Order: sequence, then structure tokens, then C-alpha cells
Amino acid sequence: MAENILDCLKGRGFIDAVTSDDLHALCEKPLKVYVGFDPTADSLHVGNLMGILVLAWFQRFGHTPVVVLGGTSGRIGDPSGKSVERPLLDTETIASNVASIRTHFEQILDFGGKLPSPLILNNDQWYSNFGLVDFLRDVGKHFRMGPMLAKDTVKTRLQSEEGLSYTEFSYQLIQGYDFYHLHTHHDVSVQMGGSDQWGNITGGIELTRKLAGESVYGITWPLLTRSDGKKFGKSEEGAIWLSEKRCSPYQFYQYLIRIPDADVIKMMKLLTFMDLAEIEEIEKGMKEPGYLVNSAQKRLAEEVTRIVHGEEGVVKARKVTEAAAPGKKAALDAETLSAISGDMPSISLPMDQVLGQSYAELAVEAELLSSKGEANRLIKNGGAYLNDAKLVDPAARIQKKDLIEDRFLLLGAGKKKKLLIKIVL
Repeated sequence: MAENILDCLKGRGFIDAVTSDDLHALCEKPLKVYVGFDPTADSLHVGNLMGILVLAWFQRFGHTPVVVLGGTSGRIGDPSGKSVERPLLDTETIASNVASIRTHFEQILDFGGKLPSPLILNNDQWYSNFGLVDFLRDVGKHFRMGPMLAKDTVKTRLQSEEGLSYTEFSYQLIQGYDFYHLHTHHDVSVQMGGSDQWGNITGGIELTRKLAGESVYGITWPLLTRSDGKKFGKSEEGAIWLSEKRCSPYQFYQYLIRIPDADVIKMMKLLTFMDLAEIEEIEKGMKEPGYLVNSAQKRLAEEVTRIVHGEEGVVKARKVTEAAAPGKKAALDAETLSAISGDMPSISLPMDQVLGQSYAELAVEAELLSSKGEANRLIKNGGAYLNDAKLVDPAARIQKKDLIEDRFLLLGAGKKKKLLIKIVL
């Protein structure tokens, strides 16, 4: 590609800040660039997707993506953006998490040899034999308390009731040394991260200058937020995970389908590989008469689901969406619902806990809605569905004839929020 990678990323909204204007010229030649991911769970979430996609964009421009999985740093926990200390994980859990989240990179980055081959490292490799006294003497002596205490995250936590432990405070040294090690052993010259990582990145740049007398660089991207200021990637049920075990392709797809119009174009630029010209055409079309409502969201959902879950994931999401769509009664047979039951939110209940219940009682029992009042308001407003048929009577009770072949019952709250009840006989 003739275009500079930084120009590409800036045009898509990825660039929050760079540590030096020299980086643009350096990107004209192949570089090694890295992003770190701490294995605090057995899956990354959609908020982490920007980091993976930044690496994928660099790879497409001929640079080598380097992934650092924090086997060591994950045992400490980055305090950035956190109001309380993360729970400490044991070594076995962290090792299992590292193995699990590695699959995200194997799905999204190109390991086929057509592009520069990605490098996936675990910082346990260089910390396992690094003694505490040696680390404090060789690394800690180069960090000054003033700048460390001046970091926004540190200041905020120090002023909070929770405070900041020495363990968390030391995270800056770990990430700083990671950058130095990667530069001296793997020729990595750029570290990237969210805007909350600026202090950690610049700490590594300064340490590398002191220990190696060489220049390295940093790039940050803006944190992924919605137009209403809420953090992108959070739903009522919690984080939107990248792992199919935690969040099915259908649930992932449905989260993206529900993105507001105000955010959909921004998310297309940040979370897909779609050409900017095509995105601009979609944006223009959204303002024209005859625009098919939610069609931009559908395109976004398909593209991002394909990146994370592959074409098979898109097919699954479409199949479940079609079967669970209001007005698709013909598709609601036991065979179809059984086939898709693992790909949508579901709960198993004995038949005697289902029959005789009202929609409101069952929706709360199944945790589809938070209260009976919310459920009854939904019925009044025409947003409650039973087997994709709109409910009109709040007093109606579930009868045996409502069950699909005595095996399933499909509840809907609005046109997109569905829950399948599997009847235990």
C-alpha cells in the first residue's frame, strides 16, 4: 500500500496521540509494533478489539505485529482506568487464560505467510528468572517517584478511599521494562495502547533511552466510548466477550445491531476493514429518504462478527436472528430451536415452573427483565412477545398450547432481546 499506516489510522479515528512526529517517516519502512494484553479473564472483550485491529492494520501495511500476553503483568494488574484493585489470579488460571485468548489473535491476524508473520510472546519468558533485588537495582533505579506519582491514574487512586497498593504502583516498571526488553531482543520500536496507557508507554520510552541510549515510540488510540459517554462493549448482561463460549455469535451480533445511529459510522471505521469510501456512502445514505432503518447496523454487525467469529459465526447469528424474529412463526419448530439453542441466551426450567405463570413472572424468573413492572409496561407498549407473537394481556397465563412441541418457549422483550426457555420434562 502506498499510503502511510499513520495516515490510514488517523483517517479512521484511531490516533489519539503519538510520542514523536518522527514516527511518520519511520513508518515508511517495515517496523515491529506491539500491544500488550493482560490475561485477566479467559477471553478478551470487544473493547480490546481495537488493539487487535490496530495490529492487523499495521500488518496489512507490511509491518510486523507483536502481541505480548502478560503472564507476569497479569499477576499484578494494571490500575489504569480502575477504581479498585483487580482480584489477584493464581498462576494456573493465568496460564489457562493466556492459552484461551491466544485464539483471538489467531482468528484475526494473518498467520498464513502472505503478510509479515505475527509474533506472540508471554512476558513470563523474561521475568521468570528475574529476581526481585536484581529488578529493583537494574530497573527500578531508573524510575523517579515524581513522574510516577504524577500519573493521573495514580493520583486518582491515591485520593480515593480504596487507595493504591505498592503492587499496582509497580505495574509501571513492569510495562516499562517490557518495552525495553522487546526493543533490545526483538527489535520492536513502537508500543501502542489506549489513551489511558500514555504514562506506561512513555515510561518504557524513557527507560529504553536510559538503558540502551536508543529511541522508541508510542501511539495511543482513544478509548472506545459511545456518543452518550458510556463505555462501548458493555451491555445489561455485562461485557461483550470475543470468545464464543462466553458470548455466542448471535449475542455478539445482536449487541452490534443495537448500536445507535449516532455511533454506527464511528464503529465501522474503528472495528471493520471496510473501505472509508464505502463507509462514507453508507453515512450519506442514512440521511436520505427511503433509508432502510437499521441497515447500517446490520452491515456493521455482519462485518465485526465475521472478523471475530468467521463466516460460520455470521451464518449462525443470521440463522438465530431469523428464527427468533417477530412474525417468523413458521420457523419456530422444536427442531430449529434445538439447533440454535446453544447460540442464543437460554434457560432450562421444569414445565411446572412455566405453566400458569404470567409473562411478567416468567420474564423476571428467567432474568430477561429486572422487574414485573418493567414487563407489564413492555406489554402495554406493545414490546412483549411470546413465541414471536405480540402480547396484549398482562394477565394472560402460559398454557400448554403455548409450548412449542412441549419443549420450548421463546420470550421477547422488544424486537431484538430474546430468551429461549428449554422445558425440562
